[in-house]
Amino acid sequence: MKDDLLLQMAVAFATLSLVSIGGANAVVPELHRQVVDQLGWMDGATFTQLFAIAQVAPGPNVLVVSLIGWHMAGPAGLAVATTAIMLPSSVLAFAAGRLVTRWSHTRWIEIAKAGLVPVAVGLILASGVVMAQAADHDALGVMITVAAAGFIVLSDRNPLWALATATAVGVACFRLGLSA
Repeated sequence: MKDDLLLQMAVAFATLSLVSIGGANAVVPELHRQVVDQLGWMDGATFTQLFAIAQVAPGPNVLVVSLIGWHMAGPAGLAVATTAIMLPSSVLAFAAGRLVTRWSHTRWIEIAKAGLVPVAVGLILASGVVMAQAADHDALGVMITVAAAGFIVLSDRNPLWALATATAVGVACFRLGLSA
């Protein structure tokens, strides 16, 4: 049973690794769809909590996958999930780097590089939308998310100000009984 789960994790995360253009956050919507909706390994709230822990912990954004592996199968799950999400994309990045270095003067490399920018931006924006949908369960949460996103987009200030303010507002509203 545990071996089957580890194999499922290896296949799912290795596949996601190969399409993670823009980093691990770019595949969060698909990661959420597979882990919560398709495979049923956890509910949306647990996924959101693991994602939040991964975001505040020091280290790369890919920690969310390691936490999912650990949550599902302990230390073995952590090792399998981390290896599966890191190894294929690392090998692909190494090979692509060698290719780009060798053929950097050609027009098709420039076109490919320019074409991947909007793909990465779109995947990262989709990640934000999926996480907002999973985390916001009431009007207050939606308002806080919209205000924080607006602050981040329209301001040159550090996004941690939005995070700190959103946290303070959420805690205050909870204490005042304005949210569940």
